Amino acid sequence: MIQPKYFEEYEAGTVRESLGRTITETDIVLHAGQSGDFYPHHMDAEWCKGQDFKERIAHGTLVLTVAVGLTSAAVNPEAFTYGYDRLRFIKPVFIGDTLHARVTLKEKRDSPKRPEYGLVVELVEALNQRQEVVLACEHLLMVKKRFSPGKRQESR
Repeated sequence: MIQPKYFEEYEAGTVRESLGRTITETDIVLHAGQSGDFYPHHMDAEWCKGQDFKERIAHGTLVLTVAVGLTSAAVNPEAFTYGYDRLRFIKPVFIGDTLHARVTLKEKRDSPKRPEYGLVVELVEALNQRQEVVLACEHLLMVKKRFSPGKRQESR
């Protein structure tokens, strides 16, 4: 059974880390087909030999998708994603790199539009096998309050 977690139960500074996932050529080819991004940086090994990185790099959006997927091991039925802010692609990701995600709860605050919810801000970092941060962004999570204004207080 999925255990619900309410806004009041989130604590700033809490950190969780995921298992790893290796980026493959198949990942890049499938992502190119799904996104329509066939830039040579991702698809043309010969062209890349003359570029700064010397080999193909994974799409930034692929790295984001993998990082987000790695963070979703625990589903909270009392929360939903509100969006992502401050997205940065810090280092290239190559075929064969293994990524894992680190999520740090940065802050929490009341939602200005929905008083029955709070907003949790998580720093999401994707790290490679050398523990280098390759991607960073803020995940905005809308989380239901256990005791929201106007809601009858429940006994625990």
